[in-house]
Amino acid sequence: MNFDASRMLAFDLETTSANPKDARIVTSALVRIDGRDVQKVEHLADPGIEIPQAATDVHGITTEKAQAEGHPHEEVLKNTVDAIKEAWDDGLTLIVYNAAFDLTVLRSLTGDFTVTGPVFDPYVIDRVSDKWRKGKRTLGAVCEHYGVELGNAHEATADALAAARVAWKQVRQHYPNLAQMDENELMEFQAVKWYEDRVAFKKYLEGKGRDASDVSTAWPLIS
Repeated sequence: MNFDASRMLAFDLETTSANPKDARIVTSALVRIDGRDVQKVEHLADPGIEIPQAATDVHGITTEKAQAEGHPHEEVLKNTVDAIKEAWDDGLTLIVYNAAFDLTVLRSLTGDFTVTGPVFDPYVIDRVSDKWRKGKRTLGAVCEHYGVELGNAHEATADALAAARVAWKQVRQHYPNLAQMDENELMEFQAVKWYEDRVAFKKYLEGKGRDASDVSTAWPLIS
């Protein structure tokens, strides 16, 4: 089955850490798009630890707010994973901007999360398809490039919706060859191109005498 940009589950996490192997969930947003039917669900979690100020500065959620209003962390984690699995069972494609981060968070927290359905990563598609473009590749910068309104950056639902809109524009207006790929071809395209991109980046860093040991070549999960 080829990628259908009208049937997607857009997903985004805000977390306690920028390290996906240490991070715990603060908010989880799931935007299910099935034709004209759009369903938005956002979970606020009590991560069970203090939310560092650096993380609060990004997403605006304090430890006090999470403790007072958040649901138990394990409940939010389970609801998130269940929604993703259900979407895959229903034939939807998971849209995640910088999927390696969010999906690795789920793997680290569950210990056994696996990718059993198609993933479309607008960040990877942008990097490997327009690799010589100068400038940042943050979601905000990429939204500006593709003419997509972001809204409240680092608010999970806004980020998830923006990622879905970028994916739609990439497939419909910029890289229509992606729509001709079946699920396996799409996954292979992203994984192989990302590997090639990261290998080249590692060589560049090493050529400058810089440490490249933390550059992961794996996608959509960081090994």
